[in-house]
Amino acid sequence: MIDIRNAIEESIKSIGIEIPFLELEVPRVAEHGDLSTPVAMTLARQLKRHPREIASDIVKKLSELDCFDKVEIAGPGFINFTFKRDFLIDQIEALIKAPSEYLHKDIGKGRKIQIEFVSANPTGPLHLGHGRGAAVGASLSNLLQRAGFEVEKEFYINDAGRQVLLLGESIFARYMEMLRKEYAFPEDGYQGDYIKDLAQEILDRDGEIYADRGFDEAAEVFVRFGVRRMLEEIKRDLEDFGVFFDRWQSEKALYDEGIVERCLKELKEREMLYEKDGAMWFRATAFGDDKDRVVIKSDGSYTYFASDIGYHWFKVQRGFDELINIWGADHHGYIPRIKAVIRALGQSDEKLSVLLVQMVNLLRGGKPIQMSKRKGEFVTLREVMEEVGADTTKFIFLTRRPDSHLDFDIEIAKRESSENPVYYIQYAYARINSIFRKSREQGISNLKDATHLNLLDKTEEIGIMKKLAFYPLMFEGAVRAREPHRITFYLQELASLFHSYYNSHRVLGTDPVITSARLALCSAVKEVLDEGLSILGVSAPERM
Repeated sequence: MIDIRNAIEESIKSIGIEIPFLELEVPRVAEHGDLSTPVAMTLARQLKRHPREIASDIVKKLSELDCFDKVEIAGPGFINFTFKRDFLIDQIEALIKAPSEYLHKDIGKGRKIQIEFVSANPTGPLHLGHGRGAAVGASLSNLLQRAGFEVEKEFYINDAGRQVLLLGESIFARYMEMLRKEYAFPEDGYQGDYIKDLAQEILDRDGEIYADRGFDEAAEVFVRFGVRRMLEEIKRDLEDFGVFFDRWQSEKALYDEGIVERCLKELKEREMLYEKDGAMWFRATAFGDDKDRVVIKSDGSYTYFASDIGYHWFKVQRGFDELINIWGADHHGYIPRIKAVIRALGQSDEKLSVLLVQMVNLLRGGKPIQMSKRKGEFVTLREVMEEVGADTTKFIFLTRRPDSHLDFDIEIAKRESSENPVYYIQYAYARINSIFRKSREQGISNLKDATHLNLLDKTEEIGIMKKLAFYPLMFEGAVRAREPHRITFYLQELASLFHSYYNSHRVLGTDPVITSARLALCSAVKEVLDEGLSILGVSAPERM
């Protein structure tokens, strides 16, 4: 099996041109070929040459490759490739013979990556923004594992500081309200109905023993109970969403176990901390941040930033080659200071990458549904999962780049039609399984006989072959760009090609040889659909 990207890269290198990574794409216009690359235009400034001149040199070399029928220059310097039909058949044979070898590429070579995602404050149920982050983190983890990386998935529990204290006080206020005791509800308290449920649980368990105490006396009980119960709910929601973590790291434990203290000691030894106005400051401006940051206040208390420093120091100590944080888009301003921390710890700031996830606009029949976590007027991830299903919810989260806004219409998500993208793909998979069941009923046992693939010459069949042959290229691009949503786009396109084919041609026809070839092509499509859905964490149903 020829590795297309590698073959093209080696051809370019052989004429003395070095490229870090070759991006290939499928042209939108079929007449422009099967693949295209703008590499000549990308190299023009570096080589101080006209893009078409560079493209001409590359094309001469690439014309020697046996897999292309044509290699042409288009426009200002695009290079367009058209596959030979024999090459496409060889690719499908390789896919059918050894699916894992064909679909996976060992890009990671065992390098260790830690991906931290969701990390919701344990102060309320998960909302759709958390769900989108969970879908991105889980699918990215699956993608990188398939590519040969050793991945650890981590949830950072913000169980120290003002927010959890506010959770405890909100529960305490509702508890006192149930006992008809006067206690002012905190101004910024959490007002959702779940707070009343938690207060009722404490009342049922402990009775009125806190009725004559102030919150300061009862804080530890209410905070600890609230955090524990909310974490249980978060874990349950994530598990039902099909998202599992290897490690749950407590912020409180960073202090209890001396991790923050050891980190700050190291930074002080590196002269990265200094004292001013009775407080301890981190020299963030030395590493490109817009101002230095306080880590210990003048009253001796730690800032949130102190625990973030300690947390990332602890990540570095654990020996990961790469750190990926998946944050809400509202945290974008926080990236420079964490990058500064990484550099202050003697690491390249390229060790850390941050993927930002935009919030989700929830709609019902095109009309927005308002969400506000503090006021309790939000729709939870659990509610949406129960209405439209975990598979559909997860897939829709992955139909856009994570840093772009996403409209999630519940009514469309429930439709069993091509408007519902995950249904369309799962239906393609179920259709193939239905074909296979009928094949076995007719006595056809070998559904992967690639002997006669050369007889497939219909436009739809060639289109499917091209799409399947593009999977390894798409996979590597998704891995290197850290973009699992590319899998989503690809599956939608493959499913569309298959449905068109199914509606135009009978797989189980009167000619047994053609039937055998078409069953083999269906087997190849099934392998890729199964693999792609698995990466996204979406089920592949055999019947629908």
